[in-house]
Amino acid sequence: MKDRQLYFSMLVVALSLGTAWAIRGQFGHEHGAAWAGGIGCLSLIMVAKRGDWYSKVFSATLAGALGWGIGGIMSYGIVVGYGRASDFINTYYGLMMLFVIGGLYGYIGGGLFGLSLSSTAKNPVKWVNLTIEMVVGGIMFYYFMIYEFEWFMTPPRSEMWAVCFGMAVALTWFMIRHQQTSAIRVAVFSGLGGGFGFALGNFFQVLGGVSGIKFNFWNVMEYTLGFFGGLGMAYGTLTSKWETSEPQQKKANQFFPILMLSLIIPFTVWQQNFDTKRIYATLIEIGIIDGSPLFAATEWSGLVLVLILAAFSFYQYYNHRPASVTYTYKEIQTFFVVYLGIYIVFSYIITGAFFSTYRVEQYLYTLNLIAIILLIGKTQPTFSNRNIDGSKWAVKMVWVALFIAVLAFIAKSSHDELKGAHKRFGEEVVEETAK
Repeated sequence: MKDRQLYFSMLVVALSLGTAWAIRGQFGHEHGAAWAGGIGCLSLIMVAKRGDWYSKVFSATLAGALGWGIGGIMSYGIVVGYGRASDFINTYYGLMMLFVIGGLYGYIGGGLFGLSLSSTAKNPVKWVNLTIEMVVGGIMFYYFMIYEFEWFMTPPRSEMWAVCFGMAVALTWFMIRHQQTSAIRVAVFSGLGGGFGFALGNFFQVLGGVSGIKFNFWNVMEYTLGFFGGLGMAYGTLTSKWETSEPQQKKANQFFPILMLSLIIPFTVWQQNFDTKRIYATLIEIGIIDGSPLFAATEWSGLVLVLILAAFSFYQYYNHRPASVTYTYKEIQTFFVVYLGIYIVFSYIITGAFFSTYRVEQYLYTLNLIAIILLIGKTQPTFSNRNIDGSKWAVKMVWVALFIAVLAFIAKSSHDELKGAHKRFGEEVVEETAK
């Protein structure tokens, strides 16, 4: 019964982060990843049903959002192309490097989220120290790995993965020094899930393209990253021991997290994506007549939604609150539904899904949201305390690498040369692919 509730709870978080990460495909970069990561962390706090976490729901969600968002600086378009190669070496290299990239997304996101859950008044996380260490770690590893050793993953594209790797190393050392065992578990399993999901998703994308089925299989790859990343983050959280947090937090401590989650991140998504040129091209492609008022309405509707979200969030969760704040499960659920709902609407707007059904995957997001709403209130997980077993983890990593090798063999055997394929080793493929 306990295991069944654990798996059920993991599934709900996986659906939440998977849906949000698929939506992130329309927006990309750090801001899109941060919004998606925040949704995954919110769902996990709801699934956990721990009242002592409700008072720090916004700070924990922001920590996870920023962690998942950091990975948005990494370029992976050409790496996806390696996975489309027709030989085993390049295909396996592509899938394994996607495992690394997806792993860095999840490891940093899960690690910062876990640290936020661990932070209490008696044992607070030293966020300033951690930030400095991660920045220095990122710079140092990038300098040595890229400039000195020239360990290029994805030439000639950006090698910012090395920055994320350095940040992950610094984060790990911080957690070890401060004996943050539970946060380490969340980081490791989030990274394992995100990495496996990214590699598996590229495998699905290759087979989907070969099948001739007309569907956005790139979006399937994004969904699997979020889905398995959510599975891992939920497993790491629900199988770890956590100190009881304070039932109330200072109201002043809620301002910045609410500002970031409800205004800064959504506004950045709007500002970076709702540009006139992109909207014009999308609406013309689906048959909207040039000069239609829908062009201006589409461009500015996103900003209106951002302002509504911010006004709602501050009114409901900050303005009328006393000096010491906590929230109810129902209030958190309302914010979650609104937060994910607006992200879905953003996706509908930017793809023209309100006016055309050419992007059928868009409507699956709504079905996922309905399923999550129906399921999330039924979770009743029991927390367990499972230790860190380094040797066991190492063996599992070997099995994952072998399984990805099998995927690479199947993928390369399923086709001849594909459009958008790249080779890291051997003769260079001329065709370019966009991220």
